[in-house]
Amino acid sequence: MAALQTLVCVIAGVIFRLWLYRSFLPEWLSTRAEIVTPTTSWERAMEGLSLKQSFISPYSGDLFHETPLMLRILGFMNKFSQNSINLMFVGLDLVCAILLLKISKMFGGYLLVHQARSVKNYATDIDSLILRSEDLHSVQFLVTIAHAFNPYCIAACLARSTAIFNNLALLFTIYYLLKGNKIMCGCFLAIASYLTMYPIILLAPVAIFFYQRSYPTCVSYTDPRALSSYVQTSVITLVWLAAFIGASAFLEESWDFLNSTYGFTLTVPDLTPNLGVFWYFFTEMFEHFRTFFICVFQINVVIYTFPLSIKLREHPVFLLYLLIFLIGIFKSYPSFADVGLFLCLLPLWKHVFSYMRNTFVVTCMFVCTTVFAPILHHLWLYAGSANANFYFAIALAFSTAEIFLVTDLLFAFLRREFDMHHGKKHIMPDGAEGQVILD
Repeated sequence: MAALQTLVCVIAGVIFRLWLYRSFLPEWLSTRAEIVTPTTSWERAMEGLSLKQSFISPYSGDLFHETPLMLRILGFMNKFSQNSINLMFVGLDLVCAILLLKISKMFGGYLLVHQARSVKNYATDIDSLILRSEDLHSVQFLVTIAHAFNPYCIAACLARSTAIFNNLALLFTIYYLLKGNKIMCGCFLAIASYLTMYPIILLAPVAIFFYQRSYPTCVSYTDPRALSSYVQTSVITLVWLAAFIGASAFLEESWDFLNSTYGFTLTVPDLTPNLGVFWYFFTEMFEHFRTFFICVFQINVVIYTFPLSIKLREHPVFLLYLLIFLIGIFKSYPSFADVGLFLCLLPLWKHVFSYMRNTFVVTCMFVCTTVFAPILHHLWLYAGSANANFYFAIALAFSTAEIFLVTDLLFAFLRREFDMHHGKKHIMPDGAEGQVILD
């Protein structure tokens, strides 16, 4: 019955997308700053393709910022009719849905195996917290619902945002991670890093995961075997990445694309308003401070990797998810496609939802900011009855909602782990019942 419900949801999601393609929404959404960015715009990609067909380097100006291999893929897609291209994007979204189903199924098995290995360290009064196979059956259905009717995923699909390729690469990375295929996992992690650069920080949880898989009884994360495993995983990923970059240079017969892709992402020269905070700060920034604050903002994406990797070294899959979440918040050109990805994966952590405290507040913030963002954007740029501060306030509130969600999820996860090891009742030395708080 559950399998039938899941299948119906997937089919309904596909039909819903195809039906919406017949409306005015695709054209409107393709112009929305919340959905398409300079690095994911289909229109910009087509402009770059036109330059390429006219024997002009698409990287000679400030218009096209996709990678050379992606340029070839988009060029192949553009040979077909508009309806066929729409079907391709729906097909890519369907592949994402299938991957999410497979990931949720394998992740359930991963959780049960991890629990079995750690059960000897658990407290005795936690029967209600112990995961059972029947508890995980609903996860696949919830993940399907989270993707099939996710407004952020639907909007990215209808707008033909090229961010879907990055999301697909990240889902394949998680899929092959849980499957234990180090070479293919490294390949798709390299593809994701090749496309948008930021996912290279996911190498930390991937390396930890494969070390745990190779040495399940080892408790040290700094011994020679651990370092050897880390290096092996890193080398596999970096060799794949070097191969993709080398192939790009060979096809372009130039290294100019590096500045127009990774350089563009790092230096943030295009200050078109979006859901991030880069555009507003650097519009107001004095030029001689720009380099310093560019470094500060970009380091902000990476710096959380180190403390989280230390704290969550026993839980590399959760660490991987948190880093994907943080990339979507702090990258220089975020969009709804990033939000859609981590919301689709959120039901995987259904077992910690009971510990979350800000669900209602975060939900209201997401709904309000999503609705008001296009309204205030219109009032600012078209009606002339608002200014940049209005739109930036919405972007800041949206980022705050994301931060509230990720911190609440992290608290819930750690609190549940604490209860698993110390019991649900915490008795003080004087016999009174204690309460665990986040300091």
